[in-house]
Formats: sequence, C-alpha cells, structure tokens
Amino acid sequence: MNNSYFQRKIDIELQAWAKSPNHKTLLLRGARQVGKSSAIRQLGKSFKYFVEVNFDEEAEIKKLFEQSLSPQEICQRLSFYYQTPIIAGETLLFLDEIQQCKPALSRLRYFYEKYPELHLVAAGSLLEFAIEEMPSVGVGRERSIFMYPFSFEEFLIATGNVVLVEAYRTSAPDKPLFELIHHKIVNLLKVFFIIGGMPEVVSEYVKSNDLFICQKVLNDLVVTFRDDFSKYKKKIPALRIAEVFESVARQSEGKFIYEKAAVGLNNAQAKQALELLIMAGLVHPVTHTAANGIPLGAEINPKYRKMIFCDTGLFQRVLGLDTTHILLSDDFKIVNRGAIAEIFVGLELLKSASCYDPKQLYCWAKEKNRGNAQVDYIIQVGEKIYPIEVKSGSQGAMQSLRVFLNEKKLTKGIRTSLENFCSYDDIDVYPLYAISNVLIPK
Repeated sequence: MNNSYFQRKIDIELQAWAKSPNHKTLLLRGARQVGKSSAIRQLGKSFKYFVEVNFDEEAEIKKLFEQSLSPQEICQRLSFYYQTPIIAGETLLFLDEIQQCKPALSRLRYFYEKYPELHLVAAGSLLEFAIEEMPSVGVGRERSIFMYPFSFEEFLIATGNVVLVEAYRTSAPDKPLFELIHHKIVNLLKVFFIIGGMPEVVSEYVKSNDLFICQKVLNDLVVTFRDDFSKYKKKIPALRIAEVFESVARQSEGKFIYEKAAVGLNNAQAKQALELLIMAGLVHPVTHTAANGIPLGAEINPKYRKMIFCDTGLFQRVLGLDTTHILLSDDFKIVNRGAIAEIFVGLELLKSASCYDPKQLYCWAKEKNRGNAQVDYIIQVGEKIYPIEVKSGSQGAMQSLRVFLNEKKLTKGIRTSLENFCSYDDIDVYPLYAISNVLIPK
C-alpha cells in the first residue's frame, strides 16, 4: 500500500481554519473511507504537536468524557496518556471515530466555549447517524466541513498530471483544447470512471497502475459498506438496505421507483432504507425542480427524485460492468446506457461546490403527449440558471435542452460529452472532464 499523501482540495480549507484566530471546533463529515482521517493527519504535520484519539480502538478514553471534567482537565489527562503536550496554538487534537463516544460528541461545544484557543477536530464513519440522534450538536459552536471521494482534478494531480488540469481550466467553448491534449485527458477520464475516487483505490492505482488490483480493492470496499448496514440502528434489516443499495445502481436513469427497490418492503420502508443510505453518504438524491427562478430549491417536487451512487468505481463493481467497454469505447451508452457519465457529472458538481455547504442536485422533466423532455441537471451560477444535458458519447440531439430554454425563456444551455470544448448557437459544450468549469461565474 502506498502511504504517501495526495493533495486534496479540502487541505486549503483546513489550513485556513488552522491559521484563523477565531477557529471553532471542526467537525469533518463525509462517507466512510473518503480520506477524512488522512487529511487531518496531514494537517497535523503543520502543528508542533499532534494527538489522535481513536474511540474505536481505545475504549478506555471514553471515561474521560463521561466525567464532569473541564476541557482543560480532559486535555491534561490526554496529554499524560499519550505522552504528548497539548498546548493551545501548538497542538492539533483529533478525536476520530467520535460517533463511538456520544459524551465526547455532545461536549464538543464546551471546548469552543471554555477552551476556544485549542485546535480541535473531530471525525468519524457513520457520524451522521450519531448527529441525528443528538440534535443539539453543532448549533453555532462547531463548524462542519464536508468531504467527498477524489474529484477528477484531484485524481489528475495524484497521477502527476497537473499540467492537464491547468490546460482544461483555461479552456472554454470559444477556446477549445488542442485535440491531442483533449484525447489524453479523455483516456485518463475513462480510467477514473473505472477506479472512481475512493482514496484507497486511487492510491493503489498510483502505486501499481493495475486496474485488476484496483477492482479487488473496490470489491473489498463494497463488502465494507454492506457490513456497515447492520450498524445503521434502524428497524430496516441490513439485507433489505443492501437490496435498496443495489437497486439504486440498477435504477441509475430516471426517477427512482420505490416499488422496484426491494422485495418485501413497502414504499415507506423502502424510502426509509434509501434515506439511511443518503445519510451515510453512499447515495445522493437529484430532486426535480420547476426552475422558474432562484433559489432552485424553492419549487421542488420531492416525489420525483433520481438517485446516484457516491462513486463511479463502486457503481461499476456493484453492477459488475465490463470495464473493457469503458476503456475501448467512445460511447458509454453501451455501458449501462451511459448512466456512469451522468453519475460522474453529478458527483463533480458536488465535489466542486463549497465544502461548508453541501450542494443539492436538481433535475427537470416534463411529460408531454408525444414524448418526454428531461434535463439531467439544473444548476445556479451566480444569479443565472443553466440546464445541463449529459451525453455519454460525442454526439446526440439536444431537444430537451431547447424545450427547457424555450419554456423558461433562457438564452444558454450546457451540454457535456466526450467532445472538445465548442458551442452550437445557444448551447455551450464542455467535455465531461471539465464540467466543473461551468460553476465558475462568468
């Protein structure tokens, strides 16, 4: 296993927090195995001292937080236990797997109130479930930062392709990339579709450059996530949650149908299982919006939601897709009808948004007597609304985009595909790998 650390977008925000004179207690949130602990350990290298408490491995430490001790007294005892000074301004204190110690989670606010000089970060797998059970956590006293798997940009940086990132970041529909560079990035994108952005898989790819080994790591991760289903502590059996999990992969295009989610579950139970998967960060909803104005969330239809996996690598392993088709084809329609491209775009939009405010994804659909019009994503950039249509190849009609533009009286739509940057009258084309470029206000 490659133990080197790869640069993450969130590192900049963590460093800014560390340097801020008014730093609140930090809660790093996100799905299991997305790199939270590694990012905090990397941050710890910028401090003189670093103390990591893992409540999953050191159960006896929990007793400190169960007693009526002040934050300073807790730190004194932790310092003695770990034989490391805990000094405000010089030490980063990291409470990992904090969901295993509810008293510690509930007392985070007291550290901010009574020991604000201390740099304290907490994180944990399945943390969202613990937070839900403790509604008083985080009310103005902690700052949450949300983390996702590697973005495509982070993958390129990890593989030593920073120059390629600079190339597409400075390109636009009126300034396309040199074709040779475009094709090189597309080939790397196909690899990223297969391995996804889970840090362990990216690290293995950088180390071995072996897609077959990466598939084994992905299989291990899928097993880990399935094992977690029994820890969700709800009335839905783990086996049924697993069925809904796999159903999300199968229903990767269009509206999610609860009736198809799992055998033996009624709609209410299927919905509850799905919400647990969303809370765990394994599934992201894409909700229908009327898109008549901003904010887009003002006119939503919660009964019309699409669901996307948290990672393309996990998606293709759950479905058992033939990854050679992804590598060799320039049309992903033959790969699960192109859903992998649509999932990738949704995830890139999430990963490119502010880490302090989780982005909500929206779509649009209109049923007509003679057919349907569907737009994959609707985004807001500044004060403007843009529809995004995802094409799995390098060609395809754009009727739905134009139906939307005409109905909403908008002047610009976005298509993303394997094409190079270009434009067709009122439609700007961005390559799939550069879809996050559209979030930059123009």
